Amino acid sequence: MQTGYIGLGAMGAPMARNLAQAGFLAGVWNRTPAKALSLADELGVTAAADPAALAAQVAVVFICVSADADVLAVVEALLPGIKPGAVVVDCSTVSSVTAQRAAHLLAEKGAHFLDAPVSGGVEGARQGSLVMMVGGDAEALVRVQPVLQAVAARIVHFGPSGAGQSCKAVNQIMAAGIAQAVTEALAFGSAMHLPMEQVIDVVAGGAAGNWFLQRRGKTMVAGSFQPGFKLCLHHKDLLLCRELAQQLDMPLPVTEQTIADYATLMAQGHGDEDISALYRLKLADKAAS
Repeated sequence: MQTGYIGLGAMGAPMARNLAQAGFLAGVWNRTPAKALSLADELGVTAAADPAALAAQVAVVFICVSADADVLAVVEALLPGIKPGAVVVDCSTVSSVTAQRAAHLLAEKGAHFLDAPVSGGVEGARQGSLVMMVGGDAEALVRVQPVLQAVAARIVHFGPSGAGQSCKAVNQIMAAGIAQAVTEALAFGSAMHLPMEQVIDVVAGGAAGNWFLQRRGKTMVAGSFQPGFKLCLHHKDLLLCRELAQQLDMPLPVTEQTIADYATLMAQGHGDEDISALYRLKLADKAAS
């Protein structure tokens, strides 16, 4: 099944590589042409002139971009070339309203839209081990399942358009709470002058162990915050969660604290670092007390 990929950032590029390795990838497009040309040359596929040209040559189009406006702009740009029956798989994290709008636009052309945000970080994208949360037509999902399996180890359908994004909102809120707890606890351990690598090894093997601690604990206590998931993007996602929570009249205190903390870090120039940079604030709080 011929597939195209739009959005070749930290997540998109490794996902495109996995699709190529599985024999599905036919072409790519990126807002920065040089990035698309470089990856297309590496993988032996076409660098399309625009999204419509890419859509015209494939049956499945992946999208992985940063924001709601970007998703809608890409969908509108590929409409002139989209084939009836084609499936657009959006792995971006955006609002469920945006997913529903994109699905409506594509339905008018006889095509399908699956909102399919992913979790697992850059490591998961490289390894093809992402978790994918899907909303949209169940039959369309079954049809493209072999393609999705090239990038994701677990694919779960949650219902109609927007349902995948709703599940991703749950994930992002939980990730905020975990980041707060882990960074606070490690700053606490550091303040007690414990050997932090040993602390992380022991705690990670017990009831408090988690993905974030295992993969980010030792790097954060060493002062390294290379992005697996950029802080500024999680901030954007949490703003979407806040909007949804307001509609539900539901308070999200940990989410609100994380939004505020991220805003502080972004103002200090740390927006492109990993979300583990939250550790910076916990250390600063200790130093200021």
